[in-house]
Amino acid sequence: MHMNDIAPEWAADPDTLPDWLRQALAVPREEGMVQAAGAEIHYFRWGDRSKPGLLMAHGFLSHARCFAFIAPFLAQDYHIVAYDLSGMGDSGSRPSYPQDVRVAEMVEVAHHTGLMDADRKPVLIAHSYACGIGLDTMYRHHDRFAGFIICDMMAMSPERLARHYSSGAGPPSRRDPNRPHRIYPDFPSARERFVLSPPQPVGEAILAEYMAYHSLRTVDGGYSWKFDPRVLADDRDRETYWRTLGERIVGIPGRSAIIHGRESRLFDGESADWLRGIGARIPITGIPHAHHHLMLDQPIAFAAALETVLAGWRHDRV
Repeated sequence: MHMNDIAPEWAADPDTLPDWLRQALAVPREEGMVQAAGAEIHYFRWGDRSKPGLLMAHGFLSHARCFAFIAPFLAQDYHIVAYDLSGMGDSGSRPSYPQDVRVAEMVEVAHHTGLMDADRKPVLIAHSYACGIGLDTMYRHHDRFAGFIICDMMAMSPERLARHYSSGAGPPSRRDPNRPHRIYPDFPSARERFVLSPPQPVGEAILAEYMAYHSLRTVDGGYSWKFDPRVLADDRDRETYWRTLGERIVGIPGRSAIIHGRESRLFDGESADWLRGIGARIPITGIPHAHHHLMLDQPIAFAAALETVLAGWRHDRV
């Protein structure tokens, strides 16, 4: 196993980890940094560089390790890169994080990690927050990607969205982005503050421990979060963004597909029916017993769903 992944704080006895997880974390991978849109970007790589490419991008305040136990299932047939968005995980920070820079970063990561060097264009796979970046990337650079798999992006009709927000639900708390992180004296006290958004039970509890541990770094005085507080600032016109999202998903240039958790609070059967009702003609796959963080609930089923979509595209020369 990759020893920098294993620590007693989340895996007191590595031999007791599920066999599938130990096997996934034992698959060879490369770890490195590239410059993208002016920031140092941390990434992992699996597979043979001559194989079709996949670029994986994570959700808000998360990090690339949410794919560290998913990518290995696909590594035999694909060249895979998963990266930490700037200001999150182990990537460098920026003064601000406008969407244009996020899009440029996504394209440059694909380029600088060699995903665009093969004779086939890479497929973009994004979860949650990164889906919005991927959507804009496809609109601006769809000629550079072979397809886009949207993984549990929040998508609701305008009427349902209004009900969603009026119920007190919504995006993660947008605290003051200039306020520094709190320092916790020890790992247990920091771990207590790690929560998923939206709140949900986790099908594979050990994966929540893994993600929590790798969301923190040691600092003078204890532990603190890795993400840059400035990522909490949001420069988007949120009303317009959410109001037009359905039409933009329906109109994605190039190939696309959606995978979601059937128990997700952000994308469910009602979301799928709404998108089909406004013209979506793309495959939509719901994973049973999975919530929004579907890789933490049903990791093997999620990997199988990705493989099913990719296999259907693999022999098309796009």
